[in-house]
Amino acid sequence: MTGAPFTRAPSAGGFEPRTYRSLAAGGRLASFQVVVGETDLMIRASREEREAARRLVCAQRESLEAYLREHPGFLHALSPWRAGGPAPAVVREMIAAAAAAGVGPMAAVAGAIAARVGCGLLERCEEVIVENGGDIFMKTAAPATVALYAGASPLSLRIGVVVGGGGEPAAVCTSSGTVGHSLSFGRADAACVVARSCALADAAATAIGNLVQSPRDLRRAIAYGRRIPGVEGMVIVAGEQMALWGAIELVPLALEKG
Repeated sequence: MTGAPFTRAPSAGGFEPRTYRSLAAGGRLASFQVVVGETDLMIRASREEREAARRLVCAQRESLEAYLREHPGFLHALSPWRAGGPAPAVVREMIAAAAAAGVGPMAAVAGAIAARVGCGLLERCEEVIVENGGDIFMKTAAPATVALYAGASPLSLRIGVVVGGGGEPAAVCTSSGTVGHSLSFGRADAACVVARSCALADAAATAIGNLVQSPRDLRRAIAYGRRIPGVEGMVIVAGEQMALWGAIELVPLALEKG
């Protein structure tokens, strides 16, 4: 399938190499990458299911592309989308997440695709972790620690967020105004959200990150995130400053940034 132009806009700094993925190597789960157009997933699962994952990615992209052909404004909307008529499941999830967070629906695209691919793989695998550009869907037997990458901040890769475990789905999504290609109107080095819904966590991370222009904005961003239904926890990093809220467990890490 040819790539469709529905990634979020590149930042002025261009695209970041995904070197942080090397931190997920090893362990008891099989690890494999699936790339279709702009969708670039790193997956860990109890079995190697690369082709099944590729089919799932293609199905979600085809659904979204079809909707975009009928509703071209959906791609660039920066506020919640008022849907009329039928829409594919992945689009409905994006619309609902964006409405809850107060952002445009494409702010939820990476999380929504990660979750739908992950849920599809769970029909074949007992445990799954799907990472899509820093947005993670997982269902694991034991808790997992996700390293928080915050670019040039001295806190980058020094903090881990503990999520998952108990066989229940979980999501942890991160938005940044200083790292990567996703559209952000803020300057947070990392706005990380934990939730049950990956689409919601993705949209909420964008909304929260948009509010941070400097460390002085951390309190206001936390207050906003607390009002988004479904957000279970947040960590925001701006330079040397960090704020957190909710049912979230942090652990210190000693990882190399290189």
